[in-house]
Amino acid sequence: MGRPTRDGAGVRLTRVLTGELQQRLDPFLMLDQFDSDDPKDYGAGFPDHPHRGFETVTYMIAGRMRHRDSTGGEGLLQNGGVQWMTAGRGVIHSEMPEQEEGRMEGFQLWLNLPSQQKMCTPGYRDIQSEQIPEFTSPEGVRVRVIAGHSHGVAGAMDRPASEWPTDPLYLDLHFESTARFAQSLPATHNAFVYVYRGQLQVTNADGQGQTVGLQRMGVLHTGGDGVVLQGEAGTRALLIAGQPLGEPIAQYGPFVMNTREELMQAVHDFQSGRLGR
Repeated sequence: MGRPTRDGAGVRLTRVLTGELQQRLDPFLMLDQFDSDDPKDYGAGFPDHPHRGFETVTYMIAGRMRHRDSTGGEGLLQNGGVQWMTAGRGVIHSEMPEQEEGRMEGFQLWLNLPSQQKMCTPGYRDIQSEQIPEFTSPEGVRVRVIAGHSHGVAGAMDRPASEWPTDPLYLDLHFESTARFAQSLPATHNAFVYVYRGQLQVTNADGQGQTVGLQRMGVLHTGGDGVVLQGEAGTRALLIAGQPLGEPIAQYGPFVMNTREELMQAVHDFQSGRLGR
């Protein structure tokens, strides 16, 4: 079960993937879910704040959020869209709601960068809902492929592995009726599933099954044979997997590096106004 908390200027959210799981689910650092129809829970948004050393992937289920950053990047994140930001050597950005009422629902995933890319040039990409490839499995599961590959379909964020080995698998699964969905996963990958509607029956590579309930995360043991998920009509879940980096994780708030010295440099750069220039 996730941990309720507040972030930004008081946005209410649930921290699904916490620091205790960073090593187990390397390269993933954090997963937050926000979901409220009360403007007091989200209206203050996330004013200017810094990042260095990782990527943020924000997936909006419902609502509108405006992104602005110190590189000049700007975009409107809205229903079904994804914001993929590479902080690299440093960026200062804001994420502010562009609505005063209605539902605000979505997720933000933090994806670690390998040591040789932590000081890369920052980047930002808006992926609108219609740009996310979708397919429906023969069993009737609608699959949105945000990143990676599933059943021959390449995701919206698809980078050459030779250039960017940390690209994850990121799927949003919609069970339109009672159905099963199988996904192959390399034995080397760490993987998890998060259920945000209904519940799932998960069968791991060892043949053992377990139920993952609403707003629960299940850590998967793939063994190279992938995973089988079964859900009833209306069930929706995220399936996320990636190649671990196997590197030290040194984190201080919005900075994620490999050593304490690198963290101290990040803080110094921010305090002296050099981060994000």
